[in-house]
Amino acid sequence: MYPAEVVAPMKEDLTSVGFNELTTPDQVDEVLKDKDETVLVVVNSVCGCAAGNARPGVKMSLENDKKPGKLVTVFAGVDKEATDQARKYMLPYPPSSPAIAVFKGGKLAHMLERHHIEGRPAEAIAENLKAAYDEIV
Repeated sequence: MYPAEVVAPMKEDLTSVGFNELTTPDQVDEVLKDKDETVLVVVNSVCGCAAGNARPGVKMSLENDKKPGKLVTVFAGVDKEATDQARKYMLPYPPSSPAIAVFKGGKLAHMLERHHIEGRPAEAIAENLKAAYDEIV
């Protein structure tokens, strides 16, 4: 577990642009079982690829005509139970952080694992997500 003061700016990087932080398994279930909504889930992390690639790419992806109706985040290594619950919905993909998932009607529709994020520019991640939004939303 990481100290709250260390992760606070990393959480705020997403919450400041409209993401809701999920900290319990019940909150995750409530959002991801919603059959009427498209949901973007970011598994946030303290790693460099979250800071340099994932979070900037996700924020850029929201500059799109189509985008998910709900934006949520869980933090790996901080909100363990919430993160574990979100990862259950991401099966058959193995646990990954950071990770970015799009759900439509309660089902996983698009997934970016760490190996899709690490070493790729934020712009490429944003374009990948925008294409997914255009198809899914």
